[in-house]
Amino acid sequence: MLPPLDQQAERLIALGIGDIAGISPAAIRAAATSRTENSLLTIHEKYAPASSLAHLLERQGKHGFVVTDMTDVDQFTPTEHAVPPDNPVYLLEDLDRGDAMSNWSPDEALPAILEAGRTPLTLTEGIHWLLQCPDVLERGHCFMTIGSRLRKPNGALDTRTPALWISNGTGRDGKDNRNAPKVGWCWAGNRHTWLGFASANTRIPINA
Repeated sequence: MLPPLDQQAERLIALGIGDIAGISPAAIRAAATSRTENSLLTIHEKYAPASSLAHLLERQGKHGFVVTDMTDVDQFTPTEHAVPPDNPVYLLEDLDRGDAMSNWSPDEALPAILEAGRTPLTLTEGIHWLLQCPDVLERGHCFMTIGSRLRKPNGALDTRTPALWISNGTGRDGKDNRNAPKVGWCWAGNRHTWLGFASANTRIPINA
């Protein structure tokens, strides 16, 4: 269950995300006056990109990080299936981690999400969810955010798909990052038993 919107607003302000986005505390608080319950208050990624948010994630005293081979993280932008409102702040309703699709590939999961009338989360939306509800990220139950993809110069999709999971502190992650929240990627055709596919029912524009 998500915190009430006014509490979410204070969390965004306390983390400095309003400063990152150039949105005043008063505007963020005003955007949180919607009566919609169990919705996620989200700042558009063009104001607060993933690279500026990942380090704000925290788990067991460890801060989040982006994997070293994803220096182009901010170039993973919303697909046509996950276009956010043009407003600086908007709401996401009815979030689901997508556990039922664990061990599916992104290529398999996307049609099922769309057929259910839902929309896949983008990477920054997934980060916003974890900033408000850190416990959503569990070992064995993490998630991909396939609403964000990178397009190559020829228009084709890069085969990497962004994901949020918990580092084991191995390889290039470094042992100091063990148990830290991790922004990484998986191949679009690969399956992983510990990764679901986060989605929402809808996005609602609000003024800020």
